[in-house]
Amino acid sequence: MIQEEVNEIDIIKGIERGDENAFQEVFIRYYTQLVVFARKVVVDDDLARELVQDVIVNFYEKRKELKIHTSLRAHLYQSVRNRCLNQIKHSQIRRDHHANIYLTQKNTEAYVDDKLEETELEQKIFSIIQTLPNQCKKIFEMSRFEGVSNQEIADKLNLSKRTVETQISKALKVLRKNLAGYLDAWMMIMWLLFNY
Repeated sequence: MIQEEVNEIDIIKGIERGDENAFQEVFIRYYTQLVVFARKVVVDDDLARELVQDVIVNFYEKRKELKIHTSLRAHLYQSVRNRCLNQIKHSQIRRDHHANIYLTQKNTEAYVDDKLEETELEQKIFSIIQTLPNQCKKIFEMSRFEGVSNQEIADKLNLSKRTVETQISKALKVLRKNLAGYLDAWMMIMWLLFNY
């Protein structure tokens, strides 16, 4: 965590100096996750990429005026959030899950904030899953991401069904422990069960 903060400080200083390598690092490190977030809001792949590119280019063009009071990552997410809100306002984008009713200003901002929280939660979950022991990680991913039943996992990996269940339980315990600051354990389990 400390190393990441140091790296961000180095990147910001590099951007302020006009160092193209620092700008490239911003793109490599944050572009994909920012596009995932923007896509959740505008529901259009090309538009999401365009909005994020605009934010990153604008970030570089205004590097001399740079004033980041949070982390670089938080600054970029906030910039993309604002850009998405402006896009929704100007384009009057309708969302099909809102039954074709225009979103009010308040609802629009709440919706975008919800998508930001959802994106951050997903990234946190995926990063935690990457820390699981290999077998536990494989079993959990097969169960939650690929929809494979416990018995099928056991058959494919030549394990007992009980071992599979134990490994899934172990993964959920690790997730519960590490996601305590994001949402309560019950909500986290429901999210995992119904979003994959």
